[in-house]
Amino acid sequence: MERYILAHDLGTSGNKATLYCEDGRLAASAVAVYKTRYPRPGWAEQEPRDWWRAVCDSTKELIEKAGIGARQVACVSFSGQMMGCLLVDREGNPIRPMIIWADTRASSQEKEITDRIGMERTYRITGHRASASYSAAKLLWIREKEPEAYKKAYRMLHAKDFIIYHLTGRFVTDYSDAGGTNLFDLRRKKWSEEICGALEIPSGLLPQACPSAELAGRVTKEAAAACGLMEGTPVVIGGGDGSCACVGAGVVEEGDTYCVLGSSSWISTANKEPVYDDRLRTFNWIHLNPDLYTPCGTMQAAGLSYSWYKDTFCGEEERIAAERGESVYDLLDQAMMEGTPGAGGVLYLPYLLGERSPRWDHMARGAFIGMDVRTQKADMARAVLEGVGFNLKVILDILMARRESESLILIGGGAKGKAWPQILADIWGKPLKLPIYSEEATSLGAAVCGGVGIGMYPDFRAVKKLNPTGSVVRPDGARTEIYGRYYKIFDQAYEALRPVYEKLAQIRQ
Repeated sequence: MERYILAHDLGTSGNKATLYCEDGRLAASAVAVYKTRYPRPGWAEQEPRDWWRAVCDSTKELIEKAGIGARQVACVSFSGQMMGCLLVDREGNPIRPMIIWADTRASSQEKEITDRIGMERTYRITGHRASASYSAAKLLWIREKEPEAYKKAYRMLHAKDFIIYHLTGRFVTDYSDAGGTNLFDLRRKKWSEEICGALEIPSGLLPQACPSAELAGRVTKEAAAACGLMEGTPVVIGGGDGSCACVGAGVVEEGDTYCVLGSSSWISTANKEPVYDDRLRTFNWIHLNPDLYTPCGTMQAAGLSYSWYKDTFCGEEERIAAERGESVYDLLDQAMMEGTPGAGGVLYLPYLLGERSPRWDHMARGAFIGMDVRTQKADMARAVLEGVGFNLKVILDILMARRESESLILIGGGAKGKAWPQILADIWGKPLKLPIYSEEATSLGAAVCGGVGIGMYPDFRAVKKLNPTGSVVRPDGARTEIYGRYYKIFDQAYEALRPVYEKLAQIRQ
C-alpha cells in the first residue's frame, strides 16, 4: 500500500492542501479560500474558524481527488503564516479574530518594547528587530485596548498551532514560528525570561515550543470525523511558511542559499550560527532542522512591483496578449530580453510599501529616476526587475560577508519567466539553480518535515533528491560588470531621497 504525506499550507488568502508520494512526487492538491478583514486602516484580521473549515474541506477534497483511502495518509504536517497573534481559551476557542502578520496597528507597542528592552538587546536575544509586525507588539495592543479579551486568554497561538490543537488537543508551536514573536530566545531555543519579564507577559500564556519535526500528537476521534482523516494519524508540527519554503527549496546544509521571488521577496541562507548585522538590516530564523539557523532579509514589493507596473502601464500589452492567448508577462519578457543592462539609464526604487530589510524605512516610496525622451516602456519594465535585483543584492552582500555561496536556488512565481532570472544572475554575479518544484516549495518543505518526523526520511537532506535542480541560469560577466556600476548609483539614489520621503510623509499625514 502506497503511503502519502499530507501538507497543509495555511497562507494569507487560503489553505493549500497537498498530497506527496513517499518519493516526493506531487499526487494532488486542493485549495480552500478564506477572507481577510480590514476593519480600519493598517488593521488585518482573520477568523480562525475559517481556517478549520478550510482544512477540513480541502482534506476531504484532496483524498477524493487522489482516489486514495484515508489510511494511506502516513502523517499530516503544516506550514503556516507567521507573526500573528491569536488568543484562545482553555478549549482552544478563539477569543477574538487573529491579528495577522500584515497588521501594523501596534506601532506604539513597538515603541514600548524598545523603551523597556532596547532595539539592540531585542535583536541580540531574538534575532529580530522589535517591530509592530511581530506577535509581541500585537499582544501588548490587545492587553491595552481589549483588556477583557486579554484576561480570558489561555494561550497565544499562530495559525498552524490552532489547527494542530483541534486535530490533537495539544497547545504547541515550533521554533521557527516562535521566532516570529519577538519573545523567543534564538540561541537558547526557549521563551525569553528577560523579554517576557520586562513586558510583563506570563510565560504560561505561550505554547510549548518544540523542534519542527516533533510529533504533536495524533488525530482524535472527533477531528477525524470532521476532516476525513483516520483516527490516530500522526500530526507533525511543521513550521512557519518561510522556514518550510527554505527546506522545500533544498536549503538544508550550511552554505545553501536561496531567494524566494514572489509578491514579496527574501534571500536566506543556512548557517550553524545566527548572523547579526551591526546595522540590524537582516534577521534570523531557526531552521526546521534545529541545528541550523536561517539568516534572512525580506523586501516588501518584489513581484508586487512588477504586477503594479503591468496593471498601471500595460493595458495595450494585456489586450494583445489576450488576443493571442498568451501571458502578458511573456510579451514583456520578450521586449526586455532585447534590452541592455541598465534599462537605458533608468533606475527604479522598489519601495511601493515602504521597506523592511534592508532599509527598515516605512516612509520610503517607489521612484523612477533617469528617464528622458528616449525612454520606452520596455526600459521602465526592465528597470523594475533590475531595481528589485539591486535591492536584494544589498541583502545578499550582508549575508555573503559572513559566508560566501557559489550559487543561489531561485523559487517562487518570478522564477518562471526568462528575463528576471537572467537579470538577477547578472546583477548578483552568481548562477541561479531552478528546482523542479518551485511554487510548491513551501508545501514540500512541510511534507519533508512530516516525513522526517515519522522516520520516513532519515533527515532533511532527503529533499535534495525529492526536489532536484531542473535548470541553471548562469551570469554573463560583462553584464555583471555593468550592473556593478549601476548598483552603486542605486544605493546613492535611496540615500539622496531619504529627506524627500520624510517630507512627503509629513504631507500625507
